[in-house]
Amino acid sequence: MIKRQSAYKTETREAMRGGPGKVTIDHFWSPGEELKANYRLFARLTLEPGAGIGFHQHDNEEEVFVVLKGQAEADDNGTKVTLEPGDTILTGGGAGHAITSIGKEPLVLLAVIAKY
Repeated sequence: MIKRQSAYKTETREAMRGGPGKVTIDHFWSPGEELKANYRLFARLTLEPGAGIGFHQHDNEEEVFVVLKGQAEADDNGTKVTLEPGDTILTGGGAGHAITSIGKEPLVLLAVIAKY
């Protein structure tokens, strides 16, 4: 199945998980409709400089971020690191994380959440 970018469902969330600014979410595929596997999210996230997703945990699921563009500060369960394009972060099993766009250009992430 092929889906063109123009067909993605897009939403904007203000103060996502208590983070600053707004996050634009382009949903590539709809869980339970187009995706039959146990995914909760398969999307591209765009965060303008200074925007972020607040610290939160994932219970009974895993989340993977892949940095596609920009620079991020990630809080990986209490350890803060800088991420560049090509870097990834995996969290789940009750561990927490947050991410903030810290570069001069927007931060673009591939985000996948799978339940287990």
